[in-house]
Amino acid sequence: MDVLIVGAGSMGTWFGNAVDARVAFADIDGDAAAAAADAVGGDVAALEGETSYDVVCLAVPMTHVTDAIAAQAPRAERAIVDVSGVMEPALAAMERHAPDVERVSLHPLFAPERAPGSIAVVCNRSGPVTDELLATLEARGNELLETTAVEHDEAMETVQAATHAAVLSFALAAESVPEGFETPIYETMGRLARQVTAGTPRVYADIQATFDGADAVADAAAEIAAADADELETLYQEAAANWHDDRGDSGGETT
Repeated sequence: MDVLIVGAGSMGTWFGNAVDARVAFADIDGDAAAAAADAVGGDVAALEGETSYDVVCLAVPMTHVTDAIAAQAPRAERAIVDVSGVMEPALAAMERHAPDVERVSLHPLFAPERAPGSIAVVCNRSGPVTDELLATLEARGNELLETTAVEHDEAMETVQAATHAAVLSFALAAESVPEGFETPIYETMGRLARQVTAGTPRVYADIQATFDGADAVADAAAEIAAADADELETLYQEAAANWHDDRGDSGGETT
């Protein structure tokens, strides 16, 4: 099996390492394509070439995936997949531009350097080629989470957009405190802030541009800021109800 991976960033490189196939990388940045090819023992392909492959994998930013599918779909002989992170528009573009081949959208729910992990999977049109790819990913220690495009994209509004907005808001609002004043919750938030701000800004910007969720965080923060003591107690109870079962699991911190 030969695979063309369009996009030679960290996720494209991860996919090239994760599959058992002959891979070639195409990228607008030729140096990046060459580096990815060297990393996995693959080749470099022309981004606008006409050579076809058994599988075409789009590993491009989610804001560009539909255009990339339209441009690269004719090169897919048997299957087309993506690892962009947004599923509804990607699969719609695959159906439109690659109606006769197998189609699968994948979202690795981890940073490539933390592989293996959980991978959300939507099989829009399955078959022997994509079955083999999925079996290989699973054999490499990944857990495949079958879902729907709607369920996935709605979940990402909370899992990514709202979560990142909350952590980045804390990272922007927090001021340094004297050593020794840290509480466990503050230390946890600090670790999250360091983790998020060590990433790639454009990735986080693309997530916010693609998924709703940040507005809900902003509205909740504004409601907390404006609440009096009784209102804040009610908001606290609403939050607790979202995160604790009826067995009275508290385990919280008073400060």
